[in-house]
Amino acid sequence: MTGSKTGLDWPGLMRAGLCGLGLKPDEFWNLTPAKLWLMLGPAAGEMPMGKSRLDELSRSFPDLERELDIGADDG
Repeated sequence: MTGSKTGLDWPGLMRAGLCGLGLKPDEFWNLTPAKLWLMLGPAAGEMPMGKSRLDELSRSFPDLERELDIGADDG
């Protein structure tokens, strides 16, 4: 759990930037998350999904309501 409303793992990003890349604190805080991700390279993995992509997926794959047959006899 990140404890952040943005969904960013700030402690992890700080470790990656300050310890992994050797950035000074002011250099780290002047970066955007996208620039930091770019500096970390392929090992950083994919960027997290943004709201627009989530909305697109929600439209493409809407939740379907279905009746649950709770407590019905099988026979």
